[in-house]
Amino acid sequence: MQLNHELPDYAFSLRGADGQSARVNDRVLTANFILSPQQLQEHWPVRDSTALVPADLDALLALQPEVILLGTGERQVFPPAAVMAACLTRGVGLEVMTNAAAARTFNVLAGEARRVVAGFLLGS
Repeated sequence: MQLNHELPDYAFSLRGADGQSARVNDRVLTANFILSPQQLQEHWPVRDSTALVPADLDALLALQPEVILLGTGERQVFPPAAVMAACLTRGVGLEVMTNAAAARTFNVLAGEARRVVAGFLLGS
């Protein structure tokens, strides 16, 4: 069986993520960040998912996603209902999951050319 290394047609992919760090392309990140297939925004200034307010999503929503993935560290921790509602009223899906699951899902959706944006909380 022949194996081929397939290069994505987008700029950024996640090689892995856990509660403390994430590997974007060949860089290891240790602070909260926002990622789309074409853009990396380092140092997303949020503390934890339970303290999120709708305004914390402004940077993600500015990228015009059809779905937002929220990676909440090693455990899945849902944000307040107002944050969920802020996405729903704009017609944007919000999926909350562990960082590892969000990384896998991001790569699948980016590979399908979906308008996906992910926010990752590290160190929590």
